[in-house]
Amino acid sequence: MTGTTPCTSPRATRRAALLAAGAAALAAGCGGNGGGDAGAGGDAAGDGSSPGTPSRTPSSTPSDTAAPDGPAGRELATTDDIPVGGGVVFREEKVVVTQPEQGDFKAFSAICTHQSCLVASVSDGTVDCACHGSRFRITDGSVERGPATRALPAERITVEGNSIRLT
Repeated sequence: MTGTTPCTSPRATRRAALLAAGAAALAAGCGGNGGGDAGAGGDAAGDGSSPGTPSRTPSSTPSDTAAPDGPAGRELATTDDIPVGGGVVFREEKVVVTQPEQGDFKAFSAICTHQSCLVASVSDGTVDCACHGSRFRITDGSVERGPATRALPAERITVEGNSIRLT
């Protein structure tokens, strides 16, 4: 009667605490927006940060984030949404669209080639990763400043009229 049951032993309690902490970390790391309300508004970063977040996402409605619209794919933005000499990070699609010169639109993966962080913003002619400071040129995705050593891979977009679509 002096024995300890498995449910009350210190080892079981520690194990349960570690499992709970691991599950919470996994949910936080893999959960993303998780609420199922992507595109319904809120902050641009989708992470609860303040409105001053450096990357921005053009406003969208739930119908904008639905399945692809026809053969050309889903509309990401209008040409007016992408500043000349800059760009916009589309966090949900993991794509960054840039406009190095008026009417010249480029698209790249928004996953940094250093350690797979999502790039944070576009400023001063570069796509910037906040994790370790890598910067990529908006003209071709090439590395301007490391630690990344590989360019951002190009993504396919089509521009028809005022519409930019991911293909």
